[in-house]
Amino acid sequence: MAAAGLTWVRIGEFAWSRLEPAPGDLRLDWLDRAIETLGGAGLKVVLGTPTATPPRWMLDRHPDMLAWDIEGRPRGFGSRRHYDFSHAGYRDECARITRILAERYGANPHVAAWQTDNEYACHDTAHSFSPVAAEAFRAWLAARYGDVAALNVAWGNVFWSMDYASFDAIALPNLTVTVANPAHWLDFRRFASDQVVAFNRIQTEIIRAASPAPILHNYMGRITEFDHSPSAPTSTPPLGTATRSAFSRTAPTRASPGRQRSSARATPTSRPSTTTSTARSAAAAGG
Repeated sequence: MAAAGLTWVRIGEFAWSRLEPAPGDLRLDWLDRAIETLGGAGLKVVLGTPTATPPRWMLDRHPDMLAWDIEGRPRGFGSRRHYDFSHAGYRDECARITRILAERYGANPHVAAWQTDNEYACHDTAHSFSPVAAEAFRAWLAARYGDVAALNVAWGNVFWSMDYASFDAIALPNLTVTVANPAHWLDFRRFASDQVVAFNRIQTEIIRAASPAPILHNYMGRITEFDHSPSAPTSTPPLGTATRSAFSRTAPTRASPGRQRSSARATPTSRPSTTTSTARSAAAAGG
């Protein structure tokens, strides 16, 4: 690879089943050798966290970790990105494996950059309609509005008698008889975006505490289901990332009439236009 002119090599992002073939059975010797071999040849390593591909045993530990599609069906094991961003247990597992890697390789001179996960939201995975997501959505709404009366006003729930008596009564906006309240969809999209950001932040904070190397993510430029800017793993926007997007919010936490009017313009089938980073590993790492 070095003879061919390559200077950067990205490894590890799909290797969880080889790093930990069974719970707690860590096998990192092969990764040690790979990093030393690549570094010895003069190549810089971008080390990825393996959280985009949880191993099969993970589902035995967390059977409710799978995302559900818009038709209310659990998505299965057998490809990649088979997890729900809102699942607290899986977030803890990701923090654990990230910490193991960061503490082992954080000071390694050959690890010149880190990548979190892989291609967030690819394969329509930003939005989950699982019971786990529904519970997290209700908590998000309670934090956002404070009381359900404020939510009823912001969402215009007087229309079609859609008022709620409590946050516990609110479901996800899929599987309604006809088009769901556009404000309901808009807040669900905001919630889903925040879940991606929170998921990513767990890993970046762990890595940053153990390594001075830069952290990147290979964003998918055409994927606009979440706001790329606040999830950027660096303190400044990565190459090509806008500082504002359709999901950006400048309004206060509590609902306001202005937000109510703007919410009414959203539709459940529309995809807000978001200018995002298309930078890949080499570009984001300075290659």
